[in-house]
Amino acid sequence: QVQLVESGGGLVQAGGSLRLSCAASGSIFSINVMGWYRQAPGKQRELVATITSGGSTNYADSVKGRFTISRDNAKNTVSLQMGSLLPEDTAVYYCNCNGRKSGPMIRNFEVWGQGTLVTVSS
Repeated sequence: QVQLVESGGGLVQAGGSLRLSCAASGSIFSINVMGWYRQAPGKQRELVATITSGGSTNYADSVKGRFTISRDNAKNTVSLQMGSLLPEDTAVYYCNCNGRKSGPMIRNFEVWGQGTLVTVSS
């Protein structure tokens, strides 16, 4: 099994910063894409940012210039540095990754973290 453990959520004032971290563990052969998604109350889950094993990044337009995603391939971790936070950034943030599991047969996997709440007060 592959698991994700997230940390770093919390309450912050508008304009502030917060850093989320996520660590993958388990029977991992390789990880392709790691990313962050978020779901605000009453809304669908949406992409925030992704990063490939080669370092290519993709951001939602709403967070470009404010958020930075990074990863450590050796440690199977991904982080999201969030700055200039807005009340509309309030959501549960989910870590996601996909790749290949190790074992007698290499199989693809995709897993989600349990989510971490980010609340931005105005």
